[in-house]
Amino acid sequence: MLVACAHGTRNPTGRRLIGELALAARALRPGLRTTAAFVDVQPPTVVDVVAGLAADGTPAVVVPLLLSGGYHVHVDIAGAVADHPTAVAARPLGPDARLAAVLTDRLVTAGADRSDPGTAVVLAAAGSSDPRAVADVEGTAALLQRDWAGPVTTGYGSAARPTVPDAVTAARGAGAGRVVVAAYLLAPGHFHDKLQGAGADVVTDPLLPDERIAAVLLDRYDAALRRPVDATS
Repeated sequence: MLVACAHGTRNPTGRRLIGELALAARALRPGLRTTAAFVDVQPPTVVDVVAGLAADGTPAVVVPLLLSGGYHVHVDIAGAVADHPTAVAARPLGPDARLAAVLTDRLVTAGADRSDPGTAVVLAAAGSSDPRAVADVEGTAALLQRDWAGPVTTGYGSAARPTVPDAVTAARGAGAGRVVVAAYLLAPGHFHDKLQGAGADVVTDPLLPDERIAAVLLDRYDAALRRPVDATS
């Protein structure tokens, strides 16, 4: 069973897009059994889902529908599978070159010119106090930079620094004629709404919907299946 584990949101469009991501994975992999779980905001919790599957004797692979590896990955999800020998956690979706390609497409759709060295991109992530999450976001920025003539920097919604508004201000201070915020988010919600006030010229749409993200999800699932369940013991 693939347990697609998202953060959770009150935004109805965000809920629909996350649900459609799991459906897209099933369309790419006919016969795959999937279910949803969440680490915050909405039920069912990943703890309850994994425990229920374990009680039924159903092996589970929890794939974090998260773009970096912070507290939710290394504590919430890791804790949910720790006591169940038939459950294993996959790594988060990012960083991945396909996510960077989706970001580039969102930027171009928003009117940004990837060949213009005077256009700066601020990669806006939700943020985490976990340095591993920050490193993952920086890794995605490095992948995005390969496709971008202007500078690509990072900004965060909480916990990490700089904030997105500070990153936008810094980009202008460094001489950028135009600053575009690339929303490094799967779906709309509270944080995406806040990006509109960050002072950028343009804010992109989130990553979903896009079939490439479903392909990344399946790759994480397959990699976890190949890894022995007791690999960390």
